[in-house]
Amino acid sequence: MTLDSRETRAPAEREADLMARLPGLIAQARTAPGWARILGDVDPAGIDTRAALARLPVTRKADLKALQQQDKPFGGLTSTPPRRLGRIYMSPGPIFDAEGRSPDWWRFARPLYAAGVRPGGLLQNCFSYHFTPAAFMVESAAALIGCTVIPAGSGQTELQVQAMADLRPDTYVGTPSFLKLIVEKAREMGADIGSVRHALLSAEALPDSLRQWFVDQGIAHVCQAYASADAGAIAYETRTDDKLNPGMVLDEEVILEILRPGSGEPVPAGEVGEVVLTVFNPDYPLVRFATGDLSAVLADAPPSPCGRTNTRIRGWLGRADQTTKVRGMFVHPAQVHEVARRHPQVGKVRLVVTGTIADETMTLHCEVDDLTGPVETIVATIREVTKLRDDVRFVARGSLPNDGKVIDDARDYR
Repeated sequence: MTLDSRETRAPAEREADLMARLPGLIAQARTAPGWARILGDVDPAGIDTRAALARLPVTRKADLKALQQQDKPFGGLTSTPPRRLGRIYMSPGPIFDAEGRSPDWWRFARPLYAAGVRPGGLLQNCFSYHFTPAAFMVESAAALIGCTVIPAGSGQTELQVQAMADLRPDTYVGTPSFLKLIVEKAREMGADIGSVRHALLSAEALPDSLRQWFVDQGIAHVCQAYASADAGAIAYETRTDDKLNPGMVLDEEVILEILRPGSGEPVPAGEVGEVVLTVFNPDYPLVRFATGDLSAVLADAPPSPCGRTNTRIRGWLGRADQTTKVRGMFVHPAQVHEVARRHPQVGKVRLVVTGTIADETMTLHCEVDDLTGPVETIVATIREVTKLRDDVRFVARGSLPNDGKVIDDARDYR
């Protein structure tokens, strides 16, 4: 079952709808002074294809703090004035995030529904209610579905267990680590929290071993959601007949690009790269917003058994910002890309840093056709670009890991 028919549209119909709406999103964004500066004199009417969108500048999440310091509170990126919003949040940094007044503003109902939340259900919301939006994402989505919420927040583990034992919620929503603490505390207290059969987890990685541990404790349906305080819901897991489906389904209001860290070039389907989002939002439009997260599109995957037809991704696979310091000098993914760009015979590259602090070695692994070719010119380019001495190792094409890493810091920090 799906929340609505939009989730089961033919992919071509969805794509045509997104592209038809894209000029309106660009026009809306340009009414905000920050986006007006970023987008310049671009004609919104001409931004009606993915190719046209790809010509617009990328705005990085890592730059939000500086943008907001210049123009508080949101860097001029909201198209609704701050005092007409519903809520304003503050994350460490500080970074300010906006919430408008429309129902399910964060579009979190789809992840909840896919996790098994239904009208008349009862969920225990264990995201924090202080300064950050995760708890309110759940609140507004549950209200849209018609589910009752226990606003538990985080902490006070014994009270969490008591609430579950007395009120008998069917769903937990929060982080994986806190759910584990609650289950362990319930066992210690001898409390019955077996009513919790569904869990929607987010904000942390969920190892397969921990997911299975939850299932072994009786929480049969465990799903993940991928969301952020700026973009809202991005993608979510689904289930069919008690079986988890591969990948995460992209939200209906999101245009996704996966770009290679350091170069900004699109990667082939299936290859890991940085998640860049364009999000249709009535108050806080995002245009080519680089999240700093790594993921990959599921390539050549059959349609999801759940019936949802949108693109599926592998979920959160790490961070794209791999900048590291070697012998007192910062080395950036863009520098590694620049080295490769100057040598057309080189394909995919990966800079591996080994050794210990103050006694490290950099080795640039380069995928090439001829493993016996000369390396001296590449070594010279590395020295010119990074101001550091480096070794070069040629490897066969296709042999470097598909994990999105451009710089691999493998030093021994013990």
